[in-house]
Amino acid sequence: MTITVSGEKKEVKEGLTLPELIELEKVETPEYVTVSINEEFVSSDDRSSTILKEGDNVEFLYFMGGGC
Repeated sequence: MTITVSGEKKEVKEGLTLPELIELEKVETPEYVTVSINEEFVSSDDRSSTILKEGDNVEFLYFMGGGC
């Protein structure tokens, strides 16, 4: 099936879970990344049970602190 990850179309296996995608994408510090699928945030509680579907658009968002 085809999904879009951070703006790039990718072929992945049917039934791929979000944790499997995080591992495949080698996401650094996955415990600190926020994930959105089709512009909806995935809660930490739902992450392990989320199964991706054909056409999903996945974004990994990293929040950084800083400033004056």
